[in-house]
Amino acid sequence: MSYYYSNNGERGGGFMSNVPVVTKNLLIINVILFAATFLGERFFKTNVMGWLVLYDPHSVLFRLWQPVTYMFMHGGFWHLFMNMYTLYIFGSVVERMIGSRKFTILYLISGLGAAAVHLLVMTWMRGAAAPMLGASGAVYGVLIAYAMIFPNSRISLIFPPISLNAKWMVIIFAVLSLVVGVTGTAEGVAHFAHLGGMIFGFLVVYFWKKAGRLFDRDNF
Repeated sequence: MSYYYSNNGERGGGFMSNVPVVTKNLLIINVILFAATFLGERFFKTNVMGWLVLYDPHSVLFRLWQPVTYMFMHGGFWHLFMNMYTLYIFGSVVERMIGSRKFTILYLISGLGAAAVHLLVMTWMRGAAAPMLGASGAVYGVLIAYAMIFPNSRISLIFPPISLNAKWMVIIFAVLSLVVGVTGTAEGVAHFAHLGGMIFGFLVVYFWKKAGRLFDRDNF
């Protein structure tokens, strides 16, 4: 799904010139690991992805680091591109607003929450969860954080060509993830991970707002 955002004409320099440090490093790490995975499997016959994607904890292939490393694995160029494009657009704004330390916490908790929800729901529905990979859960947490900070900012989809306030757009995304996940109409996509990332992202930002610390960079 392609889109861009508008927040009253905010402008910057080149592609990476004004990207905050954590967002920039996340972009770089994801691209490097995607390239390493591709090169390792193609030229060195090394199954890098098999070590770093998230397996069901009951699987003999599960490793303790996978709930974190799965966030940096992607199954193809377009999977990587859409997640990184969304992170670049919305992550840059959110990080500048709440600071790099809070943004790191938001990103990791959203990603871990996405993994937990995916594993719990898939185990309950099917008895086992298929391996999961991708930054989508963490990115959805960033997306809902943006909507909570700028609820009336306009987000315009390229396809379908519609424009809505951010608060309505994330509600639509959440409902679609729930409906498609329950009906199983889009196999191979971890819709409950998307929903989990949004839930945990919402809870983190809500806690900070409730405590009056969302924009206080020295307190969590």
